[in-house]
Amino acid sequence: MNQKIKEKVSLVSLGCPKNLVDAEVMLGYLSKDEYEVTTDEMQADIIVVNTCSFIKEAKQESIDTILDLADRKHDARCKLLIVTGCLPQRYQEELAKELPEVDIFIGTGDYPRIAEIVAEKKGTDAQLCYTGDPNFVYNDELPRLQSSPHYTAYLKIAEGCSNNCSYCVIPSLRGAHRSRPFATLMAEAKSLVAAGVKELNLIAQDITAYGRDLPEQPSLELLVQELAKLEGLKWIRLLYAYPDGVRDSLIELIKNEPKVCKYLDLPIQHISDPVLKNMKRRSGEADIRALIAKLRKEIPDIAIRTSLIVGFPGETNEDFKTLLQFVEETRFDRLGVFCYSREEGTPAAEMPDQVSERVKRERHKKLMRTQARVSFKHNRTLVDSEEDVLVEGYSEETELLLKGRSSRQAPDVDGQVYITAGNANVGDIVRLKITDSSDYDLIGEIIG
Repeated sequence: MNQKIKEKVSLVSLGCPKNLVDAEVMLGYLSKDEYEVTTDEMQADIIVVNTCSFIKEAKQESIDTILDLADRKHDARCKLLIVTGCLPQRYQEELAKELPEVDIFIGTGDYPRIAEIVAEKKGTDAQLCYTGDPNFVYNDELPRLQSSPHYTAYLKIAEGCSNNCSYCVIPSLRGAHRSRPFATLMAEAKSLVAAGVKELNLIAQDITAYGRDLPEQPSLELLVQELAKLEGLKWIRLLYAYPDGVRDSLIELIKNEPKVCKYLDLPIQHISDPVLKNMKRRSGEADIRALIAKLRKEIPDIAIRTSLIVGFPGETNEDFKTLLQFVEETRFDRLGVFCYSREEGTPAAEMPDQVSERVKRERHKKLMRTQARVSFKHNRTLVDSEEDVLVEGYSEETELLLKGRSSRQAPDVDGQVYITAGNANVGDIVRLKITDSSDYDLIGEIIG
């Protein structure tokens, strides 16, 4: 009997790690439904683009990627182009008209039905669009085909967001905050660790809100404590912690639990009180300064990452000077800066005193220059110190150098450590002595 040849599917995931988890679930469904997953888009019968539409730049990247991959339907074997995620959830009607090359649009609430929808498409020539209410929460029983390296994974502990910041479209794209059940998270984490994962990165739009909406109200602290008991798991990293949700109990846990990385992603967005008020952020300047001071007092070696927005409506020169001075004084270990993106449907889009694109870009450049100096000075203080480093492979520049990340560097967004002496396998955690540094990266030698 002739064996049926499987159709090949390739998936491109854009945007944040939360999107990546959705993409991995879709791959899991498709591979379970007897499709063969390939990383070579030229060899794919089906191409899936999982999109982001959080800000203008993300939307443009998504559109450019879709148009580029649409050409594969002409010059390669691709027969089906599928666009999933935030972009179709937000712009279904416009995309359907403007992108006839796309065969299927699937929003943020329907992606677990991808295999079923692909099967439906085979019976019709019509363009299919599925963008229902974004109220889905996946569980550990759903298939997930991990695409990240075997030693690291993201654990999405909640969906959606209920903070309703005035500039943000996430609640309309992802729905209100919905915590995943405690038992589901533990089952998924055990499965990931059993498969070789050493580093779990906890993600959600706001991890500090975890559990408040569940009947038993399990806390983030309880979840982390239970995860720390998993044998084989070495690092637990906390990403996207809303400032006013960081309790003393969480600080104590980061301080005292060896498996919890001395690292916290604390997006504050600004420091000027008038801007924070217009953003509808719950924490003001005094609260933010007090929290950072407490974190550094209790955990002197903690790495704090934050994200900031420049050019928010009404942001004056004085507001920006306050922010610039704050960044110089606070010396964040990691910092991301975004130009404000005027997103239709948000309160901020209708605010007066919109800042020009030119001024946004100038402020962005000044802030990043300042942070580069801060980061360089900080990295110089690490020379001659020792760090535990997770080895990730060879440098892109040369196979003569291994590269990795310390426990105070998150995947994809922070710098790297380049290893100039010593040997190790990918996925090993080794002890390094730091011998040199640059603006964002470290250089070291394996000592154990």
